[in-house]
Amino acid sequence: MADRVLRGMSIGANSLESEQGVVFVERMQVKYECICQNVFTVPMATDAEPPATWECARCGEAAILVGASEPESESIAKPQRTHWDMLCERRTEEELEALLEEQLKLLRSGKLRADTRYRQSA
Repeated sequence: MADRVLRGMSIGANSLESEQGVVFVERMQVKYECICQNVFTVPMATDAEPPATWECARCGEAAILVGASEPESESIAKPQRTHWDMLCERRTEEELEALLEEQLKLLRSGKLRADTRYRQSA
C-alpha cells in the first residue's frame, strides 16, 4: 500500500483527470450594454437563451442585451401598495380620523391598554 501513496502532491492543487476525450460545447459571445455605456461580452453556450439583463461588473447596474427590446416584465409590474393605500381603499380619511379619536378616548380613559394586543398569554 505504501507504493501507491502520492508523495509531494498538494490536495486540490492539481487534477489527476486529463482532458482526453472531453468534447467542449460550442460557445457564442453575447454583448450587453449598461446605462453607463459599459459594453461587455459574456460567453454562453450556443443553445442557451441569453437573459435580457445582466449585472455590469464595472458599475453594478443592470445591463441590457444589445439588440433586444425592453423587458416586458418591468412595464407590467404593479407598484407596491402600502398599508395606507389599502386603508384608503376601504375607508375615507374622515372615517379613519373618527376611529383614531375613538381609540384615543378609550386609551386615555383607561378602558383600553396600549399593550393588550402584544402581551403574551401566561
